[in-house]
Amino acid sequence: MTTQGCTITVGNPSMSKIFTKSATDGQWSSNVLLDSIASQSLGILIPNAMLNIAQAEYESGCMAYRIQNAQTLMVKTRGFGVKAGQNCMSESSITPIRVDPNDILTVFPFPLNAAGTTSNVLAWVETTKGTELMTASPADSTATSLVTAINQQSLGDAFFNSSLRCVKIQCEDGAQLDKVEVIDEMGGVVKTLQGGYRGSSGGARSNTYNLYADGLGIGIGKGWALKVTTVAA
Repeated sequence: MTTQGCTITVGNPSMSKIFTKSATDGQWSSNVLLDSIASQSLGILIPNAMLNIAQAEYESGCMAYRIQNAQTLMVKTRGFGVKAGQNCMSESSITPIRVDPNDILTVFPFPLNAAGTTSNVLAWVETTKGTELMTASPADSTATSLVTAINQQSLGDAFFNSSLRCVKIQCEDGAQLDKVEVIDEMGGVVKTLQGGYRGSSGGARSNTYNLYADGLGIGIGKGWALKVTTVAA
């Protein structure tokens, strides 16, 4: 298993704290960040603090993060990181939350794919049943199904009988997201969402997202899939 350094600076208009971890790629488990001075978790270090800023960074590839309660597992906020050195406060705001003593910061880093024509992809997929992190590693110009990061379920298996509300996609550094397609059980295309670049690549509009599609209202059936098509850097 490979690892990489991950850092998240969280705070509010009057203070901030830095949390770090040499995190294992491709998993949530054991990737709890601790503060850079006292080596304490988020909830122990600043209980009851209000947070509305989260600046997350990784070394290479792409990365998702979340703040959750270690006992109830309820997730308070979630997002993506950016490659170290590409952070900007304009993309760092989060919905204000109050830190519980049991809250922790965890990360899911996904490295650059070793195959030069394949891209690693992360997606936060929000439905009326909840929000899950999904992953895929499509070869260039090949539509590939996203599956949940924890149990590798497709869109239809994980979210059957719910409605798709929002899709946020982050491809590995330099990769282009050509499109995202919602596919029904017969292989028909229900909806196509066009993507692009992020970060320092040509035509980038965001350091964080290759696609941010909100306000959707697509009923999800059994056997449906969410497929991504990419082109590696």
